[in-house]
Amino acid sequence: MPTAVSQPTEAKKASSNRTRVLWTTCAAHALHDGYGDMIYALLPIWQAEFQLGYASLALVRGVYTGTMAVFQLSAGRLASWIGSRATLALGTLLAALGYAAAGLSGGLLGLCVALALSGSGSSTQHPLASGAVSRAYGRNARGPLGIYNFAGDLGKAALPAAISLLATMMPWRHALWAMSIVGGLVAAGLALWLPSTPRDPAIEDVEGADEKNPSATGFRLLLAIGVLDSAVRMGLLTFLPFLLKGKGISTPMLGTALAMVFIGGAAGKFICGWLGQRMGVIGTVLATECGTAVCILSVMLCPLVPALVLLPLLGALMNGTSSVLYGTVPELAPGGNDERAFALFYTGTIGSSAISPVVYGLLGDRVGIQWATCATALTAIAVVPLALALRARLTLTDQAT
Repeated sequence: MPTAVSQPTEAKKASSNRTRVLWTTCAAHALHDGYGDMIYALLPIWQAEFQLGYASLALVRGVYTGTMAVFQLSAGRLASWIGSRATLALGTLLAALGYAAAGLSGGLLGLCVALALSGSGSSTQHPLASGAVSRAYGRNARGPLGIYNFAGDLGKAALPAAISLLATMMPWRHALWAMSIVGGLVAAGLALWLPSTPRDPAIEDVEGADEKNPSATGFRLLLAIGVLDSAVRMGLLTFLPFLLKGKGISTPMLGTALAMVFIGGAAGKFICGWLGQRMGVIGTVLATECGTAVCILSVMLCPLVPALVLLPLLGALMNGTSSVLYGTVPELAPGGNDERAFALFYTGTIGSSAISPVVYGLLGDRVGIQWATCATALTAIAVVPLALALRARLTLTDQAT
C-alpha cells in the first residue's frame, strides 16, 4: 500500500521539478539574451558619452559576443566540477556585475573590460540551461526546448525596451545599475529554485564516442546545419533593410517591418519546437529551410506591400529551424554529454552569426545586393542534402539506443 501511494507522489514531485527547471531556465535565457541585445539600445548613448567612432562601437558589441562564444566550453568544464546550478547562478551574477561595472566605466577600455566580464558570465547560460531542460524532460525535451528558445526572444524584446525607457527617466549609469539588480535577482532565483537535473534513465550515455559512432557523426551534421541556418538568418537581416528601402519603404515603416520579422521569428521558434516533435526533425527542417528560400526570393522580387505581408512568415520559417535543431542536440550528444554538445553547438552558431554578415557583405560589394540575397537563399537550400544525410544518422542512433 505505501508503494502505491509513493509512486504518484514521486511522479508529482518529478513533474514539479521539470516545471521548475523549465521556468527558471526560461528566466535565465530571457535575461541573458536581453543583456546581449541591450547593447544595441546603449550604443548611441555610449557614442555620445565617450565620443566613439563606428569601429569602436563595433568593438564594444564584438567584445561581448566574442567572450560569450569563446567561454561556453569552459563553462561546461566548470559545471562538471561545481555543478550546473552553481555555475549558471554564478555566471548570471557575473553578467549582472559586468553591466554594473559598465555603469562605472569612464572610457572605451573600461567599457570593453566590463562587457567582457558580462559576456563571460553569459557564456554559462546556453549550454547549461539547455542541458538542464534536456535532462529534465529526456526524450520529450523537444517541445520544452522550444519554449526555452522562445523565452530568449521575449528577453530580446523586453530588456532593450526597458533600458531605453529607464535611460529617459534617469542617468544611463543608474539605468545600468537597475538592470544589474534584475540580473542579481535572477541569479539568486537560480541558486535557490533550480532543481538538480540527473540524466533521464531513458537516455543512455555512450562513452568513447568516436568517428564511427553514428551519434558523433550525426552531431557534426547537425552542427553544420546550425551554422548554415545561422548564416542564412544573419545574412538576410543584413540585406533586408536595403531591399525594403529599394522598394520605397519609409524609415518609420522600416522599423515596423523589422519588428514583423522578429515577431514572426519568436512565434516560429515556439511553434516549430512542438512541430518537430510531431512531424519529425528532418521533415520540419526541410520544410522550414525550403520555405525560407522561397520566402527570401519572393520578398526580393515582390512589390513592397506583398513583401511586407510575407515578412512574418519569413521570420517564422527562418527562426523556427533553430528550435528543431536545439531539440535534437541531446539525441546526438557525443558521449551523452549534453552540456558539452550544447556548448559546441552554440559556439558554432554564434560564431556563424558573427562572421556571416561580413562574408555576405563582401559578396554584396562584389556582385550587388540582389545576387548576395540570392546567395542566402542558396545557403538555405544547401541544408537539404545535409538534412537528408542526418536522417540516416538519426535512424542509426535510434537503432543503437
